Amino acid sequence: MGKRDTRVRGIAARAGGWSARHRWAAVGIWVLFVVLAMGLGSAAGTVELKDSEQLGGETGRAAAIAEQAGIDEPAGETVLLQARKTGLKATDSEFRAAVAAVIEAVEGTGKATDVTSPYDTKTISKDGRSALVQFDMRGDADTAGERVEPVLKAVEKVQKDHEALRIEEIGGASMNKTFDDAFGDDFQQAEFSAVPVALGILLVAFGALVAALVPVLLAITAIMATMGLMMIVSHVQPMDDTSSSVMLLVGLAVGVDYCLFYLRREREERAAGRDPETALRIAAATSGRAIIVSGVTVCVAMAGMLFTGIATFKAMGLASLMVVAVAMVGSVTVLPAVLSLLGKRVETGRIPFLHPDKRRKSNGTAGKGGSGNDSRFWTAVLRVVLARPAISLVVAAGALVAIAAPALGMKTQNLTLDQEFGDSLPIVATYERVNDAFPGGSDPAEVVVRADDINSPEVKSAIADFRARAVSSGASRGPVDVKVHDTQNIAFVYVPLVGGSDLDKAEKSLTILRDDVRPATLGKVDGVEAPISGQVAGSKDFNDQLVSAVAPVFVFVVVFAFVLMLLSFRSLTIAVTSIVLNLLSVGAAYGILVAVFQHGWGASLVGAEGVGAIITWLPLFLFVILFGLSMDYHVFVVSRIREARLRGLTTRDAIQHGVVTTAGVITSAAVIMVAVFAIFGTLSMQSMKQMGVGLAAAVLIDATIIRGVLLPAVMALLGERNWYFPKWLNRLPDLSHDESFEEPSTQPQPPQPPAVEGERVGV
Repeated sequence: MGKRDTRVRGIAARAGGWSARHRWAAVGIWVLFVVLAMGLGSAAGTVELKDSEQLGGETGRAAAIAEQAGIDEPAGETVLLQARKTGLKATDSEFRAAVAAVIEAVEGTGKATDVTSPYDTKTISKDGRSALVQFDMRGDADTAGERVEPVLKAVEKVQKDHEALRIEEIGGASMNKTFDDAFGDDFQQAEFSAVPVALGILLVAFGALVAALVPVLLAITAIMATMGLMMIVSHVQPMDDTSSSVMLLVGLAVGVDYCLFYLRREREERAAGRDPETALRIAAATSGRAIIVSGVTVCVAMAGMLFTGIATFKAMGLASLMVVAVAMVGSVTVLPAVLSLLGKRVETGRIPFLHPDKRRKSNGTAGKGGSGNDSRFWTAVLRVVLARPAISLVVAAGALVAIAAPALGMKTQNLTLDQEFGDSLPIVATYERVNDAFPGGSDPAEVVVRADDINSPEVKSAIADFRARAVSSGASRGPVDVKVHDTQNIAFVYVPLVGGSDLDKAEKSLTILRDDVRPATLGKVDGVEAPISGQVAGSKDFNDQLVSAVAPVFVFVVVFAFVLMLLSFRSLTIAVTSIVLNLLSVGAAYGILVAVFQHGWGASLVGAEGVGAIITWLPLFLFVILFGLSMDYHVFVVSRIREARLRGLTTRDAIQHGVVTTAGVITSAAVIMVAVFAIFGTLSMQSMKQMGVGLAAAVLIDATIIRGVLLPAVMALLGERNWYFPKWLNRLPDLSHDESFEEPSTQPQPPQPPAVEGERVGV
């Protein structure tokens, strides 16, 4: 078979070529990098996000005041005593005996402090059937869940002795323990199961054990290195558990995808008759370039989270950005070295009937890249799309717009306990009973009052006025409790909000406190600071901060993605259509989220239920993640189309070639992403279900309707206008790395002029 001339241009091609020539050095450098990153990270340790750093607005200010004063609020617990039979009241002797027994049992454990009687604190419901015994857990609030079990057992024992009453405990410590017992391993198991799921899909895609293991191992090493880097970076930007979980999710998805793109192209070139060295060079110059363009675009999208000003989002953004960058670098450096080392041994461990060679022979597609079934299916689809591109565009776009329509009524809020977990746990029913009897009592607003002298007559009078007006204004039904820290000159005022677990009503009560009650009381005393926090306040402040961040994040991500596509493909049309198609994909994902989780349409199909709202952080998070990840497929397909066009094919034939030849790898990559994300949709928490279903649905739409129908339809309608690049834009940096590879031929070839490095092929 005649050899053809190839030219090397671009970072990806040069990196791949160097790694293939110095394979042991490339592998050694990568291993050293991973080991050093983990070692230095372990030595540096992780700096965790503090409450004051996670929250914004008044909520964050309140947490900062408490931290600066050195006050660690204990974990508060509540025991609800509620009459089961009609006529039994809190004033009856039987009820009083039960209250006394609870107080004695709780104090007897030695784990509680500041145990209060409802008869002293006036925490008796209006109907007289319910009362609250309140206390604090001794020790650190963060670990109180580990020490609360003796108290829970003591309360259960009192319950057995007083059958006429319902006696139940609820609070920060008891809820943490309950959730850890029920769901503690839930999330961890999902993370661990993601790896074998990805490996199983790769086994089907490659039909060989070694070929399937290579992407998984590279993704895992990229994740390990990023874990170490996160520890180091945490000293500048503190991290939390959420950022680690998101990093693992994104790292596994893009790490496997990037290797999949590279490995499938190398395999395809070998199947087409290239020698191993040439096949690797072509994969480096084409798929390697697509990986760099895609990786940089994803990193830019993730960087958009830094503009939210919210520490949790900044941590997630940095963690995701780092793992994508590490996976990208690994894919264009150590992967070529590994493939060069393995050679034909990459096919070791062939699985009967699964190997592509078997599938190609059975489908009569020997010698073609990709899966025969995929190629045949997408060839049939494209025949219809390219024959009627206008109709295909209208039908597909219309369907996605219809799917996205429910997103116009999206409502976001932090989910309450019953929304997050439904009725799967007894403690949720306790939460609802406490809220019914004492609206807002389980999640009161917390006013942190700081003054020069907290015990001065003016401050004491203002606090008393605040308590009275909080009730008279209708914001609270009381009782309003006060806890004073004399040494630090700080007081905590706890105000149960009217509305309880109904956040819309509770936010109205919060607004009355902040805008009316506080200015008329505490606001009149010079030197007094009184930010209002609590769950309701935290939800509102978080929402407000996210709303203000939407515009800058949106503009940053869209503009930079547009510029990167423009510079990488040297086409104004490609850049514009890329942005529009990605926005359509994100909009469809939003529509599915709202339909399923807000309205409950088909929620049972995914083991969920309509909870009336989308978790506050998810829309912006999904936009950034999806906008970045969707570029994987787009860049890969468009790069292949452009490559074919540069070889001289017509735009229509280039579209056919690009979509069909990438169908197998995109199908495999999409199945892996959907499967990994769907695992998180099986978790018990509604917020995790929303994230998993949203990501899985968006990737599925992106890999099928967007890339298989809309993209070829739009490009077919545009024709040569796809490559429109105004002359006045020629001054922009050229990030395109065009390669020109001649097809192998068995016929003698006429002499060709030597290839000039960097020579561009005009379109």
